[in-house]
Amino acid sequence: MFRDAHARGTELALLVFSAVILGIALVALQFSQGNELNSEVAVLVGGYIAVFGVAHVVLCLKAPNADQIMLPVAAMLNAIGLVMIYRIDLAAETTRSNSQVMWTVIALVIFAGVIWFLKSHNSLQNYAFLLGLGGLVLSALPIVWARVFPSNLTADAQVWITLGPVSIQPGEFAKIMLLIFFAALLVNKRALFSVAGYRVLGLQFPRVRDLGPILLVWGLAILISALQNDFGPALLLFGTVLGMLYMATGRSSWLVLGLGLAVVGVYIVFQISDKIQERFTNFIDPIANYDNTGYQLSQALFGMSFGGLTGTGLGEGYPQNVPVSYADFIMSSIGEELGFVGLAAVLMLFTVFVTRGFIIALKTPDSFGKLVAAGLSLTLAIQVFVVTGGISKLLPMTGLTTPFMSHGGSSLLANYILLAILLKISHDVNTRKAAPRQPVPDADPQTSVHPVVDNPNAGEVRS
Repeated sequence: MFRDAHARGTELALLVFSAVILGIALVALQFSQGNELNSEVAVLVGGYIAVFGVAHVVLCLKAPNADQIMLPVAAMLNAIGLVMIYRIDLAAETTRSNSQVMWTVIALVIFAGVIWFLKSHNSLQNYAFLLGLGGLVLSALPIVWARVFPSNLTADAQVWITLGPVSIQPGEFAKIMLLIFFAALLVNKRALFSVAGYRVLGLQFPRVRDLGPILLVWGLAILISALQNDFGPALLLFGTVLGMLYMATGRSSWLVLGLGLAVVGVYIVFQISDKIQERFTNFIDPIANYDNTGYQLSQALFGMSFGGLTGTGLGEGYPQNVPVSYADFIMSSIGEELGFVGLAAVLMLFTVFVTRGFIIALKTPDSFGKLVAAGLSLTLAIQVFVVTGGISKLLPMTGLTTPFMSHGGSSLLANYILLAILLKISHDVNTRKAAPRQPVPDADPQTSVHPVVDNPNAGEVRS
């Protein structure tokens, strides 16, 4: 039995709980700094309640059967990130939390817009090739932008475009568009990817002439890495498409081929990029380069070690000593002040989010919706794994942001769009399952022995 538009009680209760946690954390932070409570805390909590309350109402009206856990989890992650950015603001005397609040409001407006105007997730399949083309254009835009407007190049990695005071990372949106395109491609060409060619060590490898699509994605990933001087977005794209390909075909041979291509690609990028070589060197021994490129990772490791199991306490550590601690290294800031326990709690929230996404994929009957839900969930899982591996020296740093938590508008906007698509798929699937099927009328015994159905889908009610 599915809830109607007025009974998304679980979601509402969890959203209220996340607002309470936000309020307690902000009050505790103010007291830890020796500050008196001011109207800014009330404004932050009130604004948080207002924007997520609107998002809840939109879901009640336009997607009442959608999953009730994912939005509160995203809200909680957003709240934790906002508290940590505000804490770093107090120490560094900056105002980044103000812009983060603004981007959160804009992101939830766009989230509500996607929920309101997207009639069905299947309609995305009609625009898959346009979305793929748009994704390619957005991926290349920062590279072209840096050459047309070299004065706006603000970092060694060409992944941003700057318009006055606003910086946007188009790759965050290109990721979603390309995943929708590849989902449609895999659905339309599934037979091509499933054809067995050569059998080696018990694995059925595809024919050489069928490797074109995966080689195209591999080449695109290398090209993006080389031209942008950053391998994080390319790693995320290739890993997600490879996972979607395996889920679409069930053939382990694609994973073996993909991992082999990934090793070759990493070697090629390593040879042509000084930045990648530096990151790999810092990954091996950041302390050896402490006074140079290893300073950021070293400070993060020191901070998390200082935090230990339970952390130094909110407002009692020194996360501001880690460069870009409010964005790329926000997870290390949490590890320092909230400890291993707090960091594990955050990772559990991401685990719940990704698990709910895969549950939506498993419940989706149509192949396109199944691959879109699985791909969007997988890309978030890979991103969190790579970010956590980077700040803990398990993997080289990639420059990827932590979804819903890191400072930055592009990441917030893209991830709330991702969430809206997942919830729309969830609503469509649950609505279809809840709808009663229309019985096929019995045939007239005087004219026919068997019922005649002109429309083969007459017994199927579509959402």
